[in-house]
Amino acid sequence: MTAAPTLADCQALDAADPLRPLRDLFALPEGLVYLDGNSLGALPRATPQRLQQVAAQEWGQGLIRAWNDAGWFDQPARLGDRIAPWIGARAGEVVATDTTSANLYKVLSVALRLGARNAPGRRVVLSERSNFPTDLYIAQALCAQHGCTLQLAEAHELQPLLARGEVGVLLLTHVNYRTGAMHDMAALTAAAHAAGALAVWDLAHSAGAVPVDLHGAQADFAVGCGYKYLNGGPGAPAFVWVHPRHVDRCEQPLAGWWGHDAPFAFTPHYRPAPGIARYLCGTQPVLALAALDAGLATLEAALPLGGMAALRAKSVALTDLFIALVEARCPDAGFTLVTPRAHGDRGSQVSLARAEGAYAIVQALIARGVVGDFRAPDILRFGCTPLYTTHADVWQAVEQLRRVLDTGEWREARFQRAQAVT
Repeated sequence: MTAAPTLADCQALDAADPLRPLRDLFALPEGLVYLDGNSLGALPRATPQRLQQVAAQEWGQGLIRAWNDAGWFDQPARLGDRIAPWIGARAGEVVATDTTSANLYKVLSVALRLGARNAPGRRVVLSERSNFPTDLYIAQALCAQHGCTLQLAEAHELQPLLARGEVGVLLLTHVNYRTGAMHDMAALTAAAHAAGALAVWDLAHSAGAVPVDLHGAQADFAVGCGYKYLNGGPGAPAFVWVHPRHVDRCEQPLAGWWGHDAPFAFTPHYRPAPGIARYLCGTQPVLALAALDAGLATLEAALPLGGMAALRAKSVALTDLFIALVEARCPDAGFTLVTPRAHGDRGSQVSLARAEGAYAIVQALIARGVVGDFRAPDILRFGCTPLYTTHADVWQAVEQLRRVLDTGEWREARFQRAQAVT
């Protein structure tokens, strides 16, 4: 059996890491191991100054003139163009706006309308049973409005169900939020199209963490999150993409003045803007978009260091290391690895299941300065963000996990749940 890597081994890997300078772009608390960037990205050092500039200078001095002088009005499209290369989209195809849930409502509404035109007999929206709940809630609401049925299935059941010819829309999150399992986007999109269905993808746990090629996969619609791997801050604006073959075929349901063809004409009747701009709705959140601007800059700093290929290689190395260390140092702890081992089948996290005490163990780790998270009923989840997570971070996290288990401190009352936690 190969010996488990030591702390010195991990420190040597960090010293040789070409992405190591990127960690300095973030204001990470001293002594804290942060493995929850798959839930909320760390604070870029540039963000407070950027927000101060927007508030004090652009807003404070420019006032309403800043909509033009500071480029506020064009922020959604400008940031969308910067997101586009990370998801396999093109300039002019993405806008940063609203929330993932709101954007999903828009694109799923359009997909259902297009599906009703193309194949009126296909009244099923197919999704994964363990998909993120808000995606399922949005789908439930829209199915009720459109007279459709939401069908939930396990991952291995998706292609056989598509082949039955009843599905109008396939709705999936590319990387599963609980397990970290990653779908084959191209294969499932092809299966959907072969069955006469459209494919809608949620990239919340993908964008900025794993390679995504929406055009290469021939996807139909995609939405994603700005506050995880894009480091845009809590509640950061999300993004929306629609394939050019669909973008002008339908109006999205949230018809607001920002998505009007001539918003300052102030006409009483709506006329959608051409292209992806029609997926905007109301007045845009300038401060939040400024924070997303700073977050995207941290991702772009990786471009001269190898870009997404380098980020993905490090992500795989970090998650491999986490798995190897847990299995070597906590062999009898009762953990089940629920994240796939195959590199092509997983995102940038490691999820462990434990029948007893999963929540308490996470809380005990947090008390020791290792921040992961818990997902009900039994998942300990650890995100590895290659922009700032180090190999030594992973070693320290597993070391503290071993100590929590060896001491039994997770059994203390202060780490037990007083109420349900999700």
